[in-house]
Amino acid sequence: MQGAVSWLHDGARLRRVAVLAGLGVIAALGQAPLGFWWATVTALVAYLIACTSAPTARRAFGAGWAFGLGYFGFALRWIIEPFLVDIAATGWMAPFGIAIMASGGGLFWGVAAWAAHRLRVGVFGLALTLTLAEATRALILTGFPWALLGHIWVDTPVAQAAAWMGPHGLTAMTTLLAATLAALLTRKWWALTGPVLVALAWALLNPGPAPSYEGPMVRLVQPNVPQDEKWLPDRRQFYFDRMLEMTGAGERPALIVWPETALPSLLEYSLPEIDLATEAAGGVPLILGINRSNGPRYHNAFILLGQGGAIQRIYDKAHLAPFGEYIPFGEFFARFGIRQFAPSAGGGFSPGGVQPLVDIPGIGPARALICYEGIFAEEVGHDDRPRLMVLITNDAWFGTAAGPYQHLAQAQLRAIEQGVPMARAANTGISAMIDARGRITASVPLGQAGAPDVPLPPARDKPLYATIGDSPILLLLILSLAATSWRARHYS
Repeated sequence: MQGAVSWLHDGARLRRVAVLAGLGVIAALGQAPLGFWWATVTALVAYLIACTSAPTARRAFGAGWAFGLGYFGFALRWIIEPFLVDIAATGWMAPFGIAIMASGGGLFWGVAAWAAHRLRVGVFGLALTLTLAEATRALILTGFPWALLGHIWVDTPVAQAAAWMGPHGLTAMTTLLAATLAALLTRKWWALTGPVLVALAWALLNPGPAPSYEGPMVRLVQPNVPQDEKWLPDRRQFYFDRMLEMTGAGERPALIVWPETALPSLLEYSLPEIDLATEAAGGVPLILGINRSNGPRYHNAFILLGQGGAIQRIYDKAHLAPFGEYIPFGEFFARFGIRQFAPSAGGGFSPGGVQPLVDIPGIGPARALICYEGIFAEEVGHDDRPRLMVLITNDAWFGTAAGPYQHLAQAQLRAIEQGVPMARAANTGISAMIDARGRITASVPLGQAGAPDVPLPPARDKPLYATIGDSPILLLLILSLAATSWRARHYS
C-alpha cells in the first residue's frame, strides 16, 4: 500500500490525474443503471487514502478534483443527450457541457479533500467533509443533487434508511463505510463496526418484494415520443392518436396520467385536443402536462381535467431546470445564440409559486411534480399529507442510457423519504408505480409505449425524514467534523 501511495504522489502529474480519474469512474459504477454499490465503496477507499496521504493541501485538492472529474464524467454522461437532439444547432456544445459538469463536480470533491487536509482530520474527517460537499452541491444556488453518493443504495435494503435520514444521511453512511474500510487496512479492527452496521441495516430494513395491492386503479400513459420528433407538425397527430387510444381502452380506471408536455401546443390553443382527451377518458380524472402562457410569462404546467374538459386545477412548475427551461444570465448568453433546450414562445419559462395539493376526485390529495422537481428531496415534502405523489416527466431528453434510470432511482428515494406512493408517467423513460417503500410495482420500459392500469399502493405513517428534513443530519455532520478537528489538534 505504501508503495502504491508513493507511486501516485511521485509519478508524473498527468499519470496521477489519469489514475485517480479512472478510480472516479469505478466509483460511478454504483449509480443506476448498474448499481454496483460495492465498486463505489471500494473506489472511495482509494479516494480517502490518496487525499489524506497527499503531502500538501494543494496536492490533496488536486487528487480530490481528479477523482471527482472521473466520477462525474461517467455518472453524468447522459448530460450530452440534450445537445444531440438538434445536433446541427447545439451538437458543438456537448463536449463543453460534459467537461463543465465533470470538472465543476470535481471541484466540490477537491475542496472536501483540501479542507480535510487543512483541518488534519484524517480519513473519517474527509468522509465528513466529502458528505458536506455533496450536500452543498445539492443545495447551493439552484442545487444539483444528481448522482449523490447515497444513491448507490436505491436497489438495496439500505435505501430504507432514507425514511429517517434522507439522501445526505445515505451519503454519510457511504463515505463513513469507506472510511472504516480504509482504517481496516491499517489493522484498526474496531473499524469493523462500519461494515457490521451496514450489514445489519441490510438485514433488518429489507422490505421484501412488493405485495399485491388493492386500491384505486391508475393508468400511466407512456406514448414513447422520440425527442427529435416531439415538435414535428407531421408527427403530432400520430402520437396524440396513440395517447387517445391508450386512454380509451379497456375498463375505466380511477385516474389517468399523461406525461409532461403531452400536448405540444400552448394550453390556450389546445382546447380541441383537450376535449378529445377528456372524451376518451370517459369522465375519469385526467392529468397531463402542457405549456401555458400567463400574460408575458410562460409556464410548464400540470393540469387536472374533469368531465367535459373542465380544468379543475393547474400547477405551474416551481423549480425550473437551468439551461433546460431557462438560461441564467439569459441576455448575455443570447448574444452567442445559447437558449434553453425546451421550446418556449417567450424565450424561457417562469417558475410558479408554492401551490396547495391537487385534490383528485375519488383518490385524494396529490403532490404534483414535474420532471426535474422530483430530484429535490428537501422540496418534495408538503405541510399537508398527500395520498400520493404524481410526477410527470419527459425523459426523452436524457437519452436511452443512464439518465432515465438515474431519474427513476431518485423517484424511488422520494417515495421512501415521504412514505407516500408515486405515480410516474413519462413521455418515454420509465413510467412506473412506486410504492411507499420505493419498490416498483409496475412499469413501462424505456423506449416502449404502454398504458398499464396499476393499483395505487397505500401510504405509510409519516417517516421521520418527512417531518424533520435535512437540518438535523447536516447539523450532526458539522458538529462531528468540529469534534474530529478539535480532537486532531489536541491529541495528535
